[in-house]
Amino acid sequence: MTSVDLQEVASVIEMASGVVRSAVAELSALPDPDARQVVVYELAHAASATETARGMLDYGQKGEYEARIAAAFVADAVADIAAKLYGREAEWGVAPGALDGARDFVARYRHPDFVAALADDPGNRHLDVDFELVQDTFRRFAEEQVMPRAEHIHRFNQDIPEDLIAGLGEMGLFGLSIPENYGGFATGGQSDYLGMIIATEELSRASLGAAGSLITRPEILARALESGGTEEQKLEWLPKLASGEVLAAVALTEPDYGSDVANLKVTATRTDGGWHINGVKTWCTFAARADVLMLLARTDPDRSKTHRGLTLFIVPKPVGDGHGFVLNDAQGGRLEGRPIDTLGYRGMHSYELAFENWFVPAENVIGGDAGLGRGFYYQMAGFENGRLQTAARAIGVMQAAYEAARDYANNRIVFGEPIMNFQLTKAKLGRMVITIQAARQFAYEVGRLLAKGEGQMEASMVKAYVCRAAEWVTREAQQIHGGMGYAEEYSVSRYFVDARVLSIFEGADETLCLKVIARRLLDS
Repeated sequence: MTSVDLQEVASVIEMASGVVRSAVAELSALPDPDARQVVVYELAHAASATETARGMLDYGQKGEYEARIAAAFVADAVADIAAKLYGREAEWGVAPGALDGARDFVARYRHPDFVAALADDPGNRHLDVDFELVQDTFRRFAEEQVMPRAEHIHRFNQDIPEDLIAGLGEMGLFGLSIPENYGGFATGGQSDYLGMIIATEELSRASLGAAGSLITRPEILARALESGGTEEQKLEWLPKLASGEVLAAVALTEPDYGSDVANLKVTATRTDGGWHINGVKTWCTFAARADVLMLLARTDPDRSKTHRGLTLFIVPKPVGDGHGFVLNDAQGGRLEGRPIDTLGYRGMHSYELAFENWFVPAENVIGGDAGLGRGFYYQMAGFENGRLQTAARAIGVMQAAYEAARDYANNRIVFGEPIMNFQLTKAKLGRMVITIQAARQFAYEVGRLLAKGEGQMEASMVKAYVCRAAEWVTREAQQIHGGMGYAEEYSVSRYFVDARVLSIFEGADETLCLKVIARRLLDS
């Protein structure tokens, strides 16, 4: 193969970025860009793809093989953007053939033989020694403790074993992103985020539901507390979250209001010594096992105030039964959890929660009196980190699917030879390699940005791009298995159904693209 010219790679990325800028200019000039939701949605994904591609430039400088992965990914991303443009150039504000200058580049680096040559080697992650230790530590735990039980938990919808939770707590998983002065291990630099990404990937490679998602909700609550909590609240709750003494769930979504947070109906009304919570929340994952709920409720009865009337609470509760529960508090309140059966993501369990005068102490309003009406903003601060952690989960699931497909392809004999020898199989695996490595390197870059107080939009972009990519990777991994991919005895069937949830939770893909990524692009 000829050597990759990274200057050419950079110029092709800039060409794609120019298309994104033109679309932003075209749409932002409209009285109502939302009238073109299809293009706005595709613009958000195109912008996410170009930022992912940009993140591969540094990776491509680390070696010739890394440069090949970078070039192949950029060619694939640009071809996808070109497909979005075809026949709709006017809606994007570009001339026909806007990406014709990249045609030769795409032809070379998207050629099936070029992509197929990458099938066997996923590429070096280029972690320094400290992070290799993090990777090895959590990988060993995942392979020895999680993988042997992952299929049983999935097939029989079992609870996550307490020894897994305790073991990860002892390893410091729950304190990776919590500051040292509050009992965690975070020092305020990029290592906090990178450690979280790496640990999450390794655990999700073993099981999304039984391991990789355990820190998602503590991460969200911890960030919300850091953003708006009083010092007393931080001292009370962050050390307990860091040690795993307290496990959290997040109660935001309601039956009639999914991502439309501003119109939530669940109310919190004042009572002696605190508040009474009334109403129904849904899709509250891990609610039975959790010791506390991070709950968003309406404290101002004036619904015209929309999100400005919402307040965030830390709601203590006893541990409930994983397959449904009814709890009562000392003041006569009632909390019922109805389990919601799901295709995948088992072990975590999701619930519909019905609150009847459930009591919350006054000191559990995040931010105290100053936090009244600020709940929406605090929970958004929590979700920025949650989206990056979700991207890391997706990377782990993709990595597991790729490894399973590669191993199966090397051992499955069809028409007298391993299916790995066929170009189509190798090209699929090669495309998995470039997708996973690009996703991983972009996640690392977003972590570095967040450590500097930047990267809020990029955190949404990496979640949007990577979670959709995980659906493709796991689908193709299942397809390589043929009929056995549809059998539960092969783990790839679990990866496929688990991946499907990634574009739905922590910000549904459509809402994330239309209301967060595109809105920020157009506002800029």
